[in-house]
Amino acid sequence: MAEPLKLPIGKLLIDKGVISEDQLRIALIEQRREREPLGKLLVGMGFVTEATIREALSENLNTQSADLNSLVVDAIALKLIPKDVAKRYSVFPIVYERDRDNLVLAMSNTSNIVALDQIHAMLVKGITITPLLVNDSDIARAIDQYYGFELSIDGILQEIETGDSNYQGTSDEYSHPMVRLIDALLADAVQNGASDVHFEPEQSFLRIRYRIDGILRQIRSLHKSYWPAMAVRLKVISNMNIAETRAPQDGRIAIKFSGRQIDFRASAQPTTHGENFVLRVLDRQKGIVPLDGLGLAEHELDVLKLMIARPDGLILVTGPTGSGKTTTLYSILNHINTEGVNIMTLEDPVEYPMNMIRQTSVNESAKLGFADGIRSILRQDPDVILVGEIRDKETADMALAAAMTGHQVYSTLHTNSAVGAIPRLLDIGVIADVLAGNIIGIIAQRLVRRLCMHCREGFEADDLERRLLGLESGDALATRSPVTIYRAVGCERCAHQGYKGRVAIMELLKMNAELDELVARRAAVRELRAAAHAAGFRSLVDDGMRRVLQGVTTIDEISRVVDLTDRLA
Repeated sequence: MAEPLKLPIGKLLIDKGVISEDQLRIALIEQRREREPLGKLLVGMGFVTEATIREALSENLNTQSADLNSLVVDAIALKLIPKDVAKRYSVFPIVYERDRDNLVLAMSNTSNIVALDQIHAMLVKGITITPLLVNDSDIARAIDQYYGFELSIDGILQEIETGDSNYQGTSDEYSHPMVRLIDALLADAVQNGASDVHFEPEQSFLRIRYRIDGILRQIRSLHKSYWPAMAVRLKVISNMNIAETRAPQDGRIAIKFSGRQIDFRASAQPTTHGENFVLRVLDRQKGIVPLDGLGLAEHELDVLKLMIARPDGLILVTGPTGSGKTTTLYSILNHINTEGVNIMTLEDPVEYPMNMIRQTSVNESAKLGFADGIRSILRQDPDVILVGEIRDKETADMALAAAMTGHQVYSTLHTNSAVGAIPRLLDIGVIADVLAGNIIGIIAQRLVRRLCMHCREGFEADDLERRLLGLESGDALATRSPVTIYRAVGCERCAHQGYKGRVAIMELLKMNAELDELVARRAAVRELRAAAHAAGFRSLVDDGMRRVLQGVTTIDEISRVVDLTDRLA
């Protein structure tokens, strides 16, 4: 339940510098005559916008607020609250979070205990309510716009096939079933935790697949006749050229879902059976996690904090595409993002907008590549620079030049391991003497699927599994004490996959004087690795096995992303 107002709304707006004393006085005189809420009168007079009032009230009530414009509606949530109840209490169901049994509810008055009690009573027992503060007019518009439409994917498909529509109302854009179909598919993808959505035309049908926890899953197959209209709709909302079908195109979609903005990076690629569409889901809420939420062991977290604390030098994050490098970098930037630090980034493209950080998208067509971008950024008085990716010698040289001139530089590189980043940089032409002493550390990571805690099954590790876990079977102590690890089973909660969510496994290579000396004389990878292990370096496999022993994941899942054969040597 929301707290009562800590400050009168008029005083709050004056303190924020939104309105003047004179404007408040005028509104108060009008309020005595009209008997209307002060906020409504201030909006009516044009002194403030509804969004400003909503944000001020939200801050004062310590309640979240939401904007219902460009909303994607959840069909399940809409069925939970009848239209007459929504109108009576001025509420609108935004989304039903199935995993938490929680209904996110837009309300014009989050302190309305009567409304909350009545809605609680009519819901299935156990469902909780999260109220979001939303303008009266936005709720009224949403009720009129969305109630009465068919919003489930199956229902919309049937409507398209039969041509029947029971909705009798204004003929706006949303009344078209193809618009609702795309919205329903995007909402379904977000609800299922998909990182990518694939629309793949074949000769006689359209395949729709979601990438969930790193694995592609086929969700639907539709008749090929649906695809031309769906592709046009996707292009319209991605700001692509709908007339162009023979050349690749890129775009971006922004929608409101569950009271928060979700962005999609769209890519269209011509294929033999039509245009292939892939959407990358960019969820800001998932994209930025606290540093201690990365899942590092306590010692590794301390090492990472020491690396971040160094004022100048280069920190690299390595791994294949989709290994969570961007999330790790954003978490680090979020950790050091304070008023006293100027952080500037060069990305391709900017994925998650962040407050106070100056973010720039590289644009090869405008002659702003990574190397030119670093030159330009160095004239902007930065303390910290993030370079999206080191792809060539010029970018590597510029990143190291920035690190040598007193800046902290972060970047990514495509290599299989932390130690492997050194020969990769030497291979693209960076001078060994320049590398030595200017790299703070290298982080290598992978994402592995997390076991579903509701259905995982424990069993005793056999001799082979003990060797993989680093518990030698010849060790008398290890032989005596049984070790329980877990396997995936599958249940309704994890869609019978046995896994739900992902977790990062990482290795942190903190450079020291001995490693710098080996780099300067271009030592072999074997020597670098031996020196790193002597300094306490733990590999990706070591970190993966730590996760297996914790019961977080399985040996099978670790073997899917890293090579375990060295453990048997």
